[in-house]
Amino acid sequence: MSFFINLLRRKISEDDLVDLHGKVAIITGGNSGIGFTTIQFLARKGARVYMACRREEAYKEASKRLEEAGLGDGSVHWLHLDLSDPRLASKAAKEFLQKEDRLDILINNAARGSQGTFSKTKDGIQEAMVTNYLSHFVLAETLLPLMIQTSKQEGSDVRILEVTSTAHSGVSPASFKGKENWNVDYGTGIFAGLKFYALSKLANVIHMKHLQERLDAQNADIICIAVDPGAIATENVARWIDSMSYFPALITWILVSLVFVSPREGAMNSAYAAASPEVKARGDAFKGAHLTPVGRITTPSRYAQDDRLAKELYETSMEIVEELNLL
Repeated sequence: MSFFINLLRRKISEDDLVDLHGKVAIITGGNSGIGFTTIQFLARKGARVYMACRREEAYKEASKRLEEAGLGDGSVHWLHLDLSDPRLASKAAKEFLQKEDRLDILINNAARGSQGTFSKTKDGIQEAMVTNYLSHFVLAETLLPLMIQTSKQEGSDVRILEVTSTAHSGVSPASFKGKENWNVDYGTGIFAGLKFYALSKLANVIHMKHLQERLDAQNADIICIAVDPGAIATENVARWIDSMSYFPALITWILVSLVFVSPREGAMNSAYAAASPEVKARGDAFKGAHLTPVGRITTPSRYAQDDRLAKELYETSMEIVEELNLL
């Protein structure tokens, strides 16, 4: 069935992307999965790409594979980023600001997979919400002044992406006001784990829409997009399945083989959102959009469109940021 799903997906290649020579990009979690292939897409168009990941060894191994596959005129560099703590996300952003004087593309791609049990960080916040949403929020906010500055330069085309998931429609939060409403305990087991993940992915979708509204109010020429790559057979999916007992794992592997596509196919939507000329040409249509494969503007869940939830999510995020003295 994945063969037929691929037939329905719009195809893109490096030839469909704009020239990125002189442009700088950051991709979080680019050492594996769709982030790895997205780096390959952008570097081959000439971009200077920062692979933001936790371990230098992972960067070196991934960088070697990228070089062997061919990077064209582009280059790949390491940015030390640990999303488990927003303080470290802030530190990574500030280190980047010491290295570069422009940032054209930010792709918040990394994500913690579904967790089977409820757990909090040392700051009392549910772990998936920190790794998948809050640390990316801090990274983006810290880098935002540079991106706004870049957007004012001649020929600029600045874009901010959050890689989300169809799973975001699987939760229906009553509120995002205060950390207590981020710490929803869905219990234990596979489906509970998916809900922890889904809540963070909903926050990602909301973040892009709300950030776009803030930037539009400042007349900043930046496009923010929530990118749903579809069902991808990534390393995280494999690890999640391997954590199951035999029969659930067997059934899940069968389902994955039928409906999931490869990381390369999954990266197509991110590459399109980051570097397709169509996005710039139809900027008003793509601003704050929710994109499904490949390049299709679709409507996210009604909770992702709720202005009250967006306001609460932003205000709580800023309260935490101020509490931790990060901006």
